[in-house]
Amino acid sequence: MENDEFEKLVAEGLDSVPDEFLKYLGNVAVIVEESPTVEQMRKLQLRPYSLLFGLYEGVSLKGRALPYAASLPDKITIFKNPILAVSRTSDDVKEKVRKTVIHEIAHHLGMNENEVREMERRHGAN
Repeated sequence: MENDEFEKLVAEGLDSVPDEFLKYLGNVAVIVEESPTVEQMRKLQLRPYSLLFGLYEGVSLKGRALPYAASLPDKITIFKNPILAVSRTSDDVKEKVRKTVIHEIAHHLGMNENEVREMERRHGAN
């Protein structure tokens, strides 16, 4: 799949994220990369062939000290190749992007991985 087509699907996936989550993206950039870097995988202590769909990088809302307004935006990265590896259709891509963005927003809110997984389990989002 070409980058522009994938980025269009990412935009459509973002458009489908409920407003209750989108309201927290005011100072968060959402970008697309082919795959996570070796450094990102190492930082997360993931094996080289693990599938990472997205990554939140920044200071969570829970962990911020005032003032924070002049800071660079936090970042959510959507990784194209891992998502395509498990998606059969364009709708699969959009849904995986939607779920990934919600997952990463939860990290932005200050939830750790266990808390995010519990939220996903309660809301049927995994």
